[in-house]
Amino acid sequence: MTGDNRENTLKANLEGIRSRMSAASLRAGRKSGETRLVGVTKMVDSTLAGLLFTLGVHDLGESRPQELWHKSAQIPGAHWHFIGHMQRNKVEQSLPHIHLFHSVDSLRLLETLESCARKLDRKLPFLLEFNISAEQSKQGFKPVDLDSVVEPLQKLQWLQPTGLMGMAAFEENPEKCRCSFRLLRELRDKLSQKLGLALPELSMGMSNDFEIAIEEGSTLVRIGSTLWEGVS
Repeated sequence: MTGDNRENTLKANLEGIRSRMSAASLRAGRKSGETRLVGVTKMVDSTLAGLLFTLGVHDLGESRPQELWHKSAQIPGAHWHFIGHMQRNKVEQSLPHIHLFHSVDSLRLLETLESCARKLDRKLPFLLEFNISAEQSKQGFKPVDLDSVVEPLQKLQWLQPTGLMGMAAFEENPEKCRCSFRLLRELRDKLSQKLGLALPELSMGMSNDFEIAIEEGSTLVRIGSTLWEGVS
């Protein structure tokens, strides 16, 4: 596929996604700008990721530290969202590149992030990841762990909790994901009350189910395969 064809296909995909996002917001009585698109770039190279940036998607998502390091150097100005599991020995090198860390999935990772943020003199906004699908293969805190995270969060000085992240189980009928997204929203509201902090962000919804997620209050949808269909 030529460069022009790839750009036209990507532009059409992007317009379709934005239209679907706006329609979902309208159904939920929300403003279309309340939910941001995070373009997931883990399946494409830095050239295509850069093309997406030039088309106006400045929030880009990566799930692998090495790809984050490489692509952030190639695409200055992008807001990089880390959305995967991170090994603690890669935290220090990764933090300078991250705009928002979505996937804080354990207290040990939380401690490492706090220590590295202090060392780098960097305030870091982050989301706690909860396993809302109850799948063994998924990372994250269990819903029953909610009370146990309150005290560690209250002790933070360098990390800034801003909300929660979660993934629903894949369903052929995305309507079945609604309960999972509703659970994450309820967990966010409970944690916000316990901390006495506003936690405005809900990172939930992917290519298969982002419209349902928006209807349930998502502020960040992480979309990859639908975005890159026919492009790469």
